Amino acid sequence: MMDPLLADLGFSHCLGIGPMTYSLLIDRFATAEKAYNASTEDLRAVIGEALTREFLKFRAVFHPHKKLQEYKSKDVLVLSRRSILYPHTLLTLQDAPICLYVKGDISQFSLNEARLLGVVGTRKPTSYGVQVTKMLVEQLVAEGWVIVSGLAIGIDATAHRTALDNGGKTIAFLGCGVNIMYPYENADLYRRMKELNGLIISEFPPDMTVKRGMFISRNRLISGLSRGVLVIEGSGTSGALATARYAAVQGRDVFATPAPITSAQSQAPNILLKEGAIVVTCGNDILDAYNLTQARSTGEVSHSFTDKQEQDIYRLLQQECLRSDDIAHKLEVSIATVLQTLSELEMKGVVRQNIAGEYELC
Repeated sequence: MMDPLLADLGFSHCLGIGPMTYSLLIDRFATAEKAYNASTEDLRAVIGEALTREFLKFRAVFHPHKKLQEYKSKDVLVLSRRSILYPHTLLTLQDAPICLYVKGDISQFSLNEARLLGVVGTRKPTSYGVQVTKMLVEQLVAEGWVIVSGLAIGIDATAHRTALDNGGKTIAFLGCGVNIMYPYENADLYRRMKELNGLIISEFPPDMTVKRGMFISRNRLISGLSRGVLVIEGSGTSGALATARYAAVQGRDVFATPAPITSAQSQAPNILLKEGAIVVTCGNDILDAYNLTQARSTGEVSHSFTDKQEQDIYRLLQQECLRSDDIAHKLEVSIATVLQTLSELEMKGVVRQNIAGEYELC
């Protein structure tokens, strides 16, 4: 019997089989192992003649077990959609990555942490943009927020670096393999993140170099992992604006800082503000958006529940630690409803997820 992770690893490496095609295969064959080992005729019925031909050539020469061992030797963690460490928020995306490749100490993180904020912006920031980024990130990491960005030069790098400088945690999504330091100008920051309080993640296999479209693809993961996305400077066609668009479609909150209308780098945040983005002039504006200001100022957590669902989950977790799917089964509700409620309870400081992937009371 083939290990499901090995099948996922193979599909993740096969050019032409992306997240959507992978989902079609799972719908047809039920499991990744059955899909990976399916007959030519069965594959052709799902993915067509041309892609079937390419996949069979790939399958004949690719050795997933050897590749997985290679990644372990390089300290690259592979997370499939089935892993307990795979972020629940990314699983809700229609095009959730087949696999995530991770560098860094993941034991310091919960990728289902509610206080994850995307901070993105231009590669050519003004002194104002740099100053605002430093001020806001410093305030947010002091409140326990994890900063998510794309390790690009400019605002991204400033956000990552400021988080580390202030003892905070930060996560970078790359548009290439996780073992490739790109852009090279951020090589020192890359090493520092890997060795300190940072995670480096990509949906692209290690050693894959940058190709057209890969950065746009990774932007959806920055927003998808995050509770909300904060845009600090960017042009009207910037990747930062694209990330905010993904956030809106994914149901994430969009924040933007006001900026001088005379600056070309003010176009993105000002466009978003016109469209209804939440104005941010200090870290408290983000705390206020999630009703966290009172808890922050008093140092106390309020256990006031807004609905019966929160009360039911709280009562269950008073008795034992549980996985989200176990909670859904016990309460006889959908997993989507449970994940949404758990996210709200995490924001209130009522529950947290442990390293085993179970939820427990704080």
